[in-house]
Amino acid sequence: MNVYEAAIRRRTIRKYTQQPIERALLEKYIDAARLAPSGANMQPLKYVIVDEPVKVKQVFENVKWAAYIAPEGDPKEGEKPVAFIVIMADTEIKKAGYELDAGAAAQSIFLTAWEDGVGTCWMGAIDRDKIKEVLGIADWYLINTVIALGYMAEHPVAEDMKDSVKYYKDDAGVLHVPKRTLKEVLVETES
Repeated sequence: MNVYEAAIRRRTIRKYTQQPIERALLEKYIDAARLAPSGANMQPLKYVIVDEPVKVKQVFENVKWAAYIAPEGDPKEGEKPVAFIVIMADTEIKKAGYELDAGAAAQSIFLTAWEDGVGTCWMGAIDRDKIKEVLGIADWYLINTVIALGYMAEHPVAEDMKDSVKYYKDDAGVLHVPKRTLKEVLVETES
């Protein structure tokens, strides 16, 4: 699979097998993230791998899933992520303006994991204070986002958006994700 194929096929995954992900793979994803673009090359991002089952459960309890299809779309027992990666900004390096760095780093994680058959879910609706407490994260780190990971137990499909951006599950339980067409997002300007 080439990078373009990974980029267009990658979907958010919210159902996972319970097969553990090797720590070396999780470290590989962070290695890809650390080499992503960074404003002024400041590299303020730091990462926490959460793969110990008790901690995974505690983080899971402090994140919210797929608003359009909640609570039916939330992972059930036997479908939950087996790991999380927490992306944080080190405020001793940079206090603000790290959000673009975090987006680039997250995309590197998504694409690298996808190539290995590992699904991801980018989570922003999270209880940052509680997650910091659960994981014992120092005060000078600001949690930007959490990424849920696990081997895929579902295969969502992208489709051209017709009248709504809301994703939905069909009668067979397949998640459909409407996407704006290339024609809709490409803005032509005068030369």
